[in-house]
Amino acid sequence: MTVRRAMPIVQSDAMQENRDFYRLLGFEEVMDLGWIVTLASPSTPAAQISFITRDRTAPVTPDMSVEVDDVDAAYALVRDSGAEILHPLQDEEWGVRRFFVRDPNGRVVNVVSHR
Repeated sequence: MTVRRAMPIVQSDAMQENRDFYRLLGFEEVMDLGWIVTLASPSTPAAQISFITRDRTAPVTPDMSVEVDDVDAAYALVRDSGAEILHPLQDEEWGVRRFFVRDPNGRVVNVVSHR
């Protein structure tokens, strides 16, 4: 399994203010689903930050996202470790397959692969 990127997810209702501020630092909007916005560096596309009001299909809001090349393998490893799964492995309508797990610090990690 390979990690493709890891990025923070900040819960916020100030979407436009975040867009405006992070544009000052060189970020550009790469995704807007209404409830989550992702900004990325044009020169280093894996350098990203997301802002979320609340997760649309999960019972909790994630603190970070880790994109892997094989989310099914990641799910099996995490599940077998006994870690707390907060959102089951599933395909989402916006083109990702993901699950949520709680890390040792209590943070919620969205583990994802793009289809």
